[in-house]
Parts: sequence; C-alpha cells; structure tokens
Amino acid sequence: MAAVAVLSAPATAGAETVTDYFSAPVAGDARTFNHSAWDRLLTKYVVPGDDGVNRVDYAKWQGADHKPLKDYVNDLQSFDPRSLGRTEQFAYWANLYNAKTIDVVLDNYPLDSIREISIDEGLFGFLKKSVGAGGPWKAKILRVAGHELSLDDIEHEIMRPIFKDPRVHYAVNCASFGCPNIGREALTGSKLETQLDAAAREFINHPRGFSVDGGNIKASSIYQWFQADFGATEAGVLAHARKYANDALRSKLEGKKTIGSYGYDWSLNNIQRGS
Repeated sequence: MAAVAVLSAPATAGAETVTDYFSAPVAGDARTFNHSAWDRLLTKYVVPGDDGVNRVDYAKWQGADHKPLKDYVNDLQSFDPRSLGRTEQFAYWANLYNAKTIDVVLDNYPLDSIREISIDEGLFGFLKKSVGAGGPWKAKILRVAGHELSLDDIEHEIMRPIFKDPRVHYAVNCASFGCPNIGREALTGSKLETQLDAAAREFINHPRGFSVDGGNIKASSIYQWFQADFGATEAGVLAHARKYANDALRSKLEGKKTIGSYGYDWSLNNIQRGS
C-alpha cells in the first residue's frame, strides 16, 4: 500500500504554472512512496531480449494484471509528490509516466505502435490514429494534487525543467523499440543515481543509441529532439555520450563534433516481436 501524506490543499487556479506548482515543497509526513506493486509487475512482464532491448508481454499483462496496474496508477494520483525529497520525486514522476503509458497501451492493445493510439475525439483524432501519427502524450489523462496532467506535462513541464537532468530521457519510456529500455524494477529514491547511470550506459552503448560506421555517427533521434538537454549542440551530445560510453565506443567518438544521421523505431516494444 502506498504511503499517505497529510498535505496542504492544492493551489487555486491562476498564473502559477505546473512547473512552479510542483517545484514548491510542502510539509508532510511522507519521505518515500511504496512502489512495490509496480516493481512486481515489471519483474513479471518485462523480459530482456538477446539483442539488449527489453520487451513487454502486453498480452499476458492485459489478461492477468491490468487491474493491479490501474490500482497502482490510482495510488500515485491520490498522493501529492511535493512532500517527497528530490530523488523520491524524480522516481515518483518517472514511475507514474511509465505506468500510465503501459496502462494506455493495454487499454488499446493489440496494436503495432503507440502512435496508433489517439485519445482525441472526433475526425481529427480518427485520422491521426489511422495514419499512425497519433499518440497519447497530449491528452489530460492524469490528475495529481488537483492538476489535470498529460504525459507531456510530466516530461516537459515537470521533470525536464525541475530536475534539469538529461537522464530524464533514460528514465521515461514511450513503449517503443527506439526508446531507452523500460526497466525490470521500479525507480526508487535510494537507488536512483545508480539506476539512471545504468540506464544511460545501457542505451548509449546500444546501436539504437549510437552507432559508428566508417566514421559516420548515427544517433537516436532523442538527441536531436532534445538537444537542448545535452549541451545544445551536437558536440555537447557527443560529450555526454562519451561520459557513459564503453572503451570501444568512446574511442570511435573521440574528437568528433558532429552527428551524421538520426533514427528512431516507433514499433511497440512487444515480446511478440522476437530478438
């Protein structure tokens, strides 16, 4: 069961942004949140692939344990994370993002890509879904401390501006093969630094993070979309990569300042797709 904090009432509507609201700590009796339910589900349904990409057994999860996942998401939504310490807050938001993403996928499964999902109503939403150009990220599908939130709000209005840590991008998972792995354990404040560094190394040293062929560097589109978080230049991205690269990759990136191309695989990270 998740911890329950005694907190002040949510702020009234006004000029205060979501970033401002969730940046401000409040007094409470909670110092941790119990993520054991999420941990159990990840251990049960996330399977490492021989190719280094973790896969999710969505079919089994949907049939056996969708309700416990929804219960966990509801527990998170009923809790005000501002009472937590900084690392616990990071873990809270990343776990909420990832759990809700899988919840939405299970609500719409089977599918080949998360971009087939469109929560928008009407013709525009149908058209986006029909051409695989949709996705659940902008829909207000969560409510935390009185604030209606989207997945984009969590990533771009809360995690990126509040924590200012490029490893945010290794912590949140968009249910796609091109994304950094969904972990097989919940993030926790006590292990966060170790978990984030491991996730960064895992992705950067995998071909979907960086690959070098004949001197030409190909990188994940994550480093193009969010270049500002990695030093704002391609040289900054490569400096970040060298920090986590193994010896073989680091030697190939040494002295490089530019990236030749980018790529991303939006296919669902489904166990049905073999490794």
